[in-house]
Amino acid sequence: MIRFIHLISLILLLNISFIENVDRNNFKTCEQSAFCRRQRKYKPDTTPYEVDLSSMKTITNGHLQFSLLNTLKSHVKLQLDLYTLQHNSLRVKINEINPIRKRYEVERVLVSEPKLVSVNITKSDNNQIEGRFDKTARFILNAKPFRLDLFTNDIFVMSVNSKNMFNFEHYRKKPASDGAPADNNAEDNEDGMWEETFKSHHDSKPHGPSSIGIDVNFLNFENVYGIPEHADAFSLRSTHDTDPYRLFNLDIFEYDIKNPMALYGAIPYMLAHNEHATVGFFWLNAAEGWIDVSNDKLNTKNLFSTITSFFGTKSNENNEVPEVTTHWMFESGIFDGFFFMGPTPNDIFKQYTALTGATPTPPLWSIAYHQCRWNYNDEDDVRGVNNGFEQHQIPVDVIWLDIEHTNGKRYFTWDTSKFPNPEKMQDDLAVYGRKMITISDPHIKKDDGYQVYADAKSRGYFVKSKDGSDYEGWCWPGSSMWLDYFNPEIYKWYSQRYSYDNYKGSTPNLFIWNDMNEPSVFNGPEVTFPKDVVHYGGWENRDVHNLYGMLQHMATFDGLLERSNGNIRPFILTRSFFAGSQRTSAVWTGDNAAQWSHLKIAVPMLLSLSVTGIGFIGADVGGFFFNPDAKLLVRWYQAAAFQPFFREHAHIDTARREPWLFGDDNTRLIRQAIEQRYSYLPFWYTLFYRQEKHGVPPMLPLWANFPRDTNTFKTEDSYMVGNGLLVYPVTEADINQVSVYFPGQNTVWYDIRTFTQHNGSETALINVDMESIPIYQCGGTIIPQRLRKRRASMLAIHDPITLVVALDRNHEAEGELYLDDGQTYDYRQKHAFIHRRFTFKNNELKSISLDSSAKFETDAWIERIVIVGYPKNPSRVEINSGDKQAIPIHSYQDGSQVLIIRRPGPAVTTDWTLTLS
Repeated sequence: MIRFIHLISLILLLNISFIENVDRNNFKTCEQSAFCRRQRKYKPDTTPYEVDLSSMKTITNGHLQFSLLNTLKSHVKLQLDLYTLQHNSLRVKINEINPIRKRYEVERVLVSEPKLVSVNITKSDNNQIEGRFDKTARFILNAKPFRLDLFTNDIFVMSVNSKNMFNFEHYRKKPASDGAPADNNAEDNEDGMWEETFKSHHDSKPHGPSSIGIDVNFLNFENVYGIPEHADAFSLRSTHDTDPYRLFNLDIFEYDIKNPMALYGAIPYMLAHNEHATVGFFWLNAAEGWIDVSNDKLNTKNLFSTITSFFGTKSNENNEVPEVTTHWMFESGIFDGFFFMGPTPNDIFKQYTALTGATPTPPLWSIAYHQCRWNYNDEDDVRGVNNGFEQHQIPVDVIWLDIEHTNGKRYFTWDTSKFPNPEKMQDDLAVYGRKMITISDPHIKKDDGYQVYADAKSRGYFVKSKDGSDYEGWCWPGSSMWLDYFNPEIYKWYSQRYSYDNYKGSTPNLFIWNDMNEPSVFNGPEVTFPKDVVHYGGWENRDVHNLYGMLQHMATFDGLLERSNGNIRPFILTRSFFAGSQRTSAVWTGDNAAQWSHLKIAVPMLLSLSVTGIGFIGADVGGFFFNPDAKLLVRWYQAAAFQPFFREHAHIDTARREPWLFGDDNTRLIRQAIEQRYSYLPFWYTLFYRQEKHGVPPMLPLWANFPRDTNTFKTEDSYMVGNGLLVYPVTEADINQVSVYFPGQNTVWYDIRTFTQHNGSETALINVDMESIPIYQCGGTIIPQRLRKRRASMLAIHDPITLVVALDRNHEAEGELYLDDGQTYDYRQKHAFIHRRFTFKNNELKSISLDSSAKFETDAWIERIVIVGYPKNPSRVEINSGDKQAIPIHSYQDGSQVLIIRRPGPAVTTDWTLTLS
């Protein structure tokens, strides 16, 4: 029975409204969330919190500890720990001292315990401590009132509790329980503190209130970014007239755009950028969160200093500088805040990924094109789709199977009437160099005849209700249970389900898609777990909710890694995510719609993920819901071909939309877009390797490469691939011109098709037709490509390379190329790779190795060199590699200033120099 019919029957059963777009009544507003309501209205004139400086202890060099007091509640004592970290970062932890119940501290997110650096205390008196650490970082801790100010290069960038919003709800006994007195009767009995009801769902709140609120403010900034996932602007909008941005992993059916509602994942990390600095704040907290954003002005007349450079710029005539005020509110846990002082965008990327991990270099095939739908019906259907790509000569690397491939939504099984020989099906795809991906959701069908369920049930592996019984809810299979991945034993058991012995019918050619892992519970409050279900260690889901999906896909990753004895790189796609998910999974933006507005919102959604560490990202091509017309589908392919994860996917009720079903001309256009993706795979692969090493994501906002260009700070209609390509998707139906801004003073940009030149810091009206979207290579970059056409990426692993050398105003350029076997960990374990740098300067193009100890055997060679922006036809082209010398054929186009050198011949592995004279 198809899952849409399942959903409709469940909707009727559960009386959930079903409308064209999301029914917001099924999801809480801040006013309906008791802790958010309390924290949002907390706006005292002065803060009651003070730091007892006399209590300071130096635990170790780089770790200072203080008592933090609430002057209105003398019995409530907090501990403030301040850690100065490497990479210009500061950690601040605030927790209760001797609470009546331990508060949850997030695990499995940080790659290791952050490394401390020594702090130099430059000032200490009765009310203030000032310290300097690492390269450019400085803090001032003010005691009365509690406030923390942060500086980079002596520029004031962030301030904590300067708006007096720090509010720490300590654990307490319920008034009148066991005769316990209340701290303050009115306060302790506020509505929603001890129990809460939303629609028909009751939250028992057995431990009472435990929320924390704090303001973190960005001085002399006008733009902040991050805190995904929301279908909203890249530069976060003020929430003055809306709900705060919500962080609470939820399955939002047919989500709306341009609002702060929660979606599938949560990363409590925000960046701010101006022309002087890039900084960031990350609160390591897995509970439900809400964040208010407000654009304000800060009066600097009596603030610390009259030095002009204090904020990096002069204040205006009213002694004001811009300020973004943010108010962070989480339901439970502790305050565990990381402050990144940059000061450059690349510094910020490094600082955050040093803590939470970088995306590892994925398998080469996984960054190629994927074909998916709910559902390919049977083995004949899969064979027909594969043959369709062959017949129409369109490359593809992966075919996906959704939930209908299973035996009645029992994961790790096959519907043998439709897929009687899954191993042969996968082997047949492998003949063409292609892979298969199957879905594995976290809900486990309640069925004693289903081995996965029966085994987990007998071992007590399911999440518990508040009364200690196994929690039971509804999802695609009907009555379902959910594994408690927080238990290391259960986590390990689940990862072992992916072994070839346990997952019958799987082969080394099969990889995994984890969906519905927020988790989605059709009859649960807000379509997810009740907050008072209990996980391993006695922690409520209230404390750990946003971690659940990440633990599933981490366990899946470990299972795929273990099945190959640690040799083959896994690939997993997840819908739900948290900080650190980038280490084990790609992410997509969920169930979007076949609408122009959803094509347009994909860019800011992907950029928000990208700058917060999730670099392997994409949106469903064509939109998951509804049917795109041919024009929308073509435009979506053209855009997604230049986004990190490239997959077409569609709802079961939509018409089939394989690339060849929209007429010959549209088939040609889609083929052209996909082929363009394949030609740039060497560039993409190099960028992914750079991301692993340095934390810099492949898809970037313009300001990441042009940090001083203020015209880029709100840009969300275009983006960059690495530092080389500027991409402007066409996101409206009936236009023949777009306005493109070319960033960077004194830069030059080249159209990748025509090599037409455009000047930086200028806006141009660009004519567009259906053949392509505007894409430009930045002068000063060298981009590697493979131009030979193959049906799948792994078949091109040893194909020759073309270098496109785009010269800057000084007739110089540089770039890199990274190659390995595309699928194993030999690049780490055996140093089996090639990493080369190309530089063009003084009429010479040189190739040198960036790691002389690395070695990878390949027949790849340099087949073509295209030099763009070269001022004249050289009289002679000569190439030298070791003791070999050659004079390759060249041609020159005066109008476009393009020099093409054919078959220069050197192996990719060798050092060589090409000289123009």
